[in-house]
Amino acid sequence: MKQSAAEILREYGPFPGVDHVHGVTYDGQHVWFAAGDTLNALDPASGTMRRSIEVAAHAGTAFDGRHLFQIAEDRIQKIDPKTGRVLATIPAPGGGRDSGLAWAEGSLWVAQYRDRKIHQIDPETGAILRTIETNRFVTGVTWIDGELWHGTWEGDESDLTRVDPRTGEVLERIGMPPGVSVSGLESDGGDQFFCGGGNSGKVRAVRRPRRASAAGSGSKTPADPTRK
Repeated sequence: MKQSAAEILREYGPFPGVDHVHGVTYDGQHVWFAAGDTLNALDPASGTMRRSIEVAAHAGTAFDGRHLFQIAEDRIQKIDPKTGRVLATIPAPGGGRDSGLAWAEGSLWVAQYRDRKIHQIDPETGAILRTIETNRFVTGVTWIDGELWHGTWEGDESDLTRVDPRTGEVLERIGMPPGVSVSGLESDGGDQFFCGGGNSGKVRAVRRPRRASAAGSGSKTPADPTRK
């Protein structure tokens, strides 16, 4: 297993009225982060907040290219980012014990923190298609270049963990500095991760380890036989 220390490229926030950052996603232009009662669009270039949507936003956040998906207690909301309207809801697999959320190849991927699981679910029905178990508490989750990464947060320790998408075996860990937590997690499709900072109220950009075979591809699709 590879281990390294996180290289934090930039910190954003804390932001006025934001006490806790939950889920994080990226639409190619803005970093969206969940803050309890709002979804907020952050410009990663300038560090300024561009807009907020008033919607329940208690855990993971994802973007499918058109819509935002947001965990709110025991459900997942599908949201029009232009209007802020909730278009549909499906049950969350953990029934309120859910944490991270990601989109890849037509499916939602939902993390369960204390159950140490990541579920692939049908975005229309919420049906569980398969489950990956890991040996770490799971916060945010993201796919990039066929790699499955998730955040961990146990006590004062957090890291970014890459796992085998078939077996859940830990392949790589990027350790965050002591006291720096990871709640939400999303790749920018390139060389950095965006990480929710939990009760710090911050979002952080962390360098992603380079892969010779992955350079320049920007893919977020899972290398898995169940993909659609």
